[in-house]
Amino acid sequence: MLDVMDFSTIGIQFNGVVIGLAAFLIIGLLHPVVIKGEYYFGTKIWPIFLLLGLLAISVSLMVSDILISSIFGVLGFSLFWSIHELFEQKKRVEKGWFPKNPKKRE
Repeated sequence: MLDVMDFSTIGIQFNGVVIGLAAFLIIGLLHPVVIKGEYYFGTKIWPIFLLLGLLAISVSLMVSDILISSIFGVLGFSLFWSIHELFEQKKRVEKGWFPKNPKKRE
């Protein structure tokens, strides 16, 4: 016999949607940060992304709330991925796909 769910006792869980939205916003915000960072500072700023990523992962490990912990985890690994993207951005600039900063010293 099939049980019919009583929807009055089920609370809708928004955690997945909130984490997905946070991931979308974090990635969307880091994209221009990588582009502008490479334009003004070059690839030498990669340790900043590493340190911020490690900090975010550390916070993720220490926070007991699953939603906040997940968002900091997404932020941390997005910052790690930004290191890769920073060096890829340098290649895109070299190919002429993005403008090179004429004032930036190599």
